[in-house]
Amino acid sequence: MARKRFDDSSCSVARALNEVGDWWSLLVVLHAMYGTRRFVDFQQELGIARNILCDRLARLVDNEVLKKVEVGEHGSRFEYRLTEKGRDLFPIVIALRQWGDKWNPAPDQAPLDLRDRDTGRTIRQVEVQDADGHPLTVRDVFVPESRKKVG
Repeated sequence: MARKRFDDSSCSVARALNEVGDWWSLLVVLHAMYGTRRFVDFQQELGIARNILCDRLARLVDNEVLKKVEVGEHGSRFEYRLTEKGRDLFPIVIALRQWGDKWNPAPDQAPLDLRDRDTGRTIRQVEVQDADGHPLTVRDVFVPESRKKVG
């Protein structure tokens, strides 16, 4: 059965899921953020089947989340590097990590300790903020009537 596509959806979340919405794609992006660049390294670190990795890398390149860069002589070796679009996924990946640490923690392992490279201090929880920097919850926001989907 073919996966439903949301290319024409008015929902930006649905459209974003077209590009990075399966777990392998997000894990590839996460490992690219950790510095993984070569096919063989993605495969080894993720334990992913070769055909699935080929598909996800191709899709991420097609969607301009990653770019494929020649690094060997005569184009014999390639690396995959995050584009600006891919790097913009950083807060989403961190938010998912923090959510997972809270609601589905590893049973015998402490959460990953992410720190600011310049200060060495632990990073804060990702949060939605108003224009003045005050935290907001889902109950604090609304969609104006003019933007709600009709029907």
